[in-house]
Order: sequence, then C-alpha cells, then structure tokens
Amino acid sequence: MTVLHFYRLSLHLGDVEDIRGLVIRLQMSNTYYESVGQNWFTLDSVHIHYNWTHEATFNATEVYAPATYSYHCQHVSSLQKYDTLLVPSSHTDSSANWHITFTDFQIQAFNVQSNKFASASDCATFFTPAILMGLITSLILLLVLAYALHMVVHLKHIDRYEEHKTTVYFPRTPEAELPDKNSV
Repeated sequence: MTVLHFYRLSLHLGDVEDIRGLVIRLQMSNTYYESVGQNWFTLDSVHIHYNWTHEATFNATEVYAPATYSYHCQHVSSLQKYDTLLVPSSHTDSSANWHITFTDFQIQAFNVQSNKFASASDCATFFTPAILMGLITSLILLLVLAYALHMVVHLKHIDRYEEHKTTVYFPRTPEAELPDKNSV
C-alpha cells in the first residue's frame, strides 16, 4: 500500500442564514494497493469552516472507490438513520453540534474526463434486510422440500407386505354343496 496523493476539494458557500463564510472541505487521498494492482481514492474527512474562525471535522468511513470510478451514495451522513458514514473527529470541538447529510452524493477525485463522472461504485450493500430475509425464506423452503423428498424416497411399497398374509377362510354355504344343474 502506497499513498500517492492527497487532494482537497473546497466548496465556498458564503453566508447561509446565521452562518457567515461557510466553507466545506473534502479531504481525499489516492492510494495504490498492490494486492489488487490498482489505485483507490478515499474520502478521509469533511471539514466545515464557519464564521471565519470555527471548524467542525468529521472522519469519513467506507467512502472509497477505484480511482477510475466515481463514488455514489444516496446518503452520506453523520446521522445513524443513514448508516453513519461521517463520524465527528472529537466530541470536544464543535463537530458534536453539527449533523451533516449529503443527499445523492457523487464524487470522483481522479481521472476525470470530459467533465463527466465515470461509472459509479455505489455504496449500496449486497445484503440489504430484504435480500437477507428472502435468502432465509428460500433456505427454509429448500429444507422443507428436501425433507419431503427424503420422506417420499423412503416410502415402502404395499405389495411387499402382501406375501406374509395368511389365507382367508370362507365357510361353505349350502348352495355351494348342491351339484351344478348343468353338469351330468
């Protein structure tokens, strides 16, 4: 693992309501991983500068993509309901007073061509709760089917047991003792 470059993207928003001189800085790094043989960029931290002297810093977790891709996520937030990807760097600074959420967030730090995003590496996980419940339900149904097939295979045929039956005795009726009229 070799860290190649650090980059900073600054968004100067100016005055917003009671906040003066609002600036959001995204700190990113480009790292070469020998195990996969390619560069990956990572969003390391988000800095919020406001009122020209105050700063709130959030460390970013799990915001990364191959350097040839962009990163996309529906919510990059410090709120728990959006899978907290931004964590306050310390509770002693003013970051504990802030909650930050980027909606429909997409970023590409490197290899930008024609001022367009490259294909996106999305933050959506493969095992969402719905997919996980579907897999568990399928597993249960598969086990029930396997048990049913096991029971059908081990059914015994009824004819095997007819050999051991005793002969049924039918008493003779008086009509059976009379000679047949057609025989002479």
